[in-house]
Amino acid sequence: MRVITLMQPWASLVANGYKIYEFRKMNYKYRGKILIHAGKGIDKNAMERVKELNLEYPQSQIVAEVEIEDVIECDKEFNDYINILNSIVYGNNKQRDGYAWKLKNIKKINDNQHISGKQGIWYLDTFE
Repeated sequence: MRVITLMQPWASLVANGYKIYEFRKMNYKYRGKILIHAGKGIDKNAMERVKELNLEYPQSQIVAEVEIEDVIECDKEFNDYINILNSIVYGNNKQRDGYAWKLKNIKKINDNQHISGKQGIWYLDTFE
């Protein structure tokens, strides 16, 4: 299955349904299921911003299965929309470049199996 590694708190925000858009520089043609892997990295500024959500932030493990429903180019209209959608999660970034992957059917996974992540899209055959 396809996998993407995200830093914390982004992986947990996706797994808990707070973050339904993942921002990337690439336009990804694939639509369907993908696993969200929480990597070792931590975005300290974002962790401070979302601390009131009281989430758990596991590292080096699969935390969710989602579906990529759509990929949207980040133009001014979309940036205006995302800035008001959830200012805690998405911040007040005036302009995002690239693309937003719209996620749906988010299923949180509680699995303590240690898995090393990779950059970009990667594949995991053994995860059940």
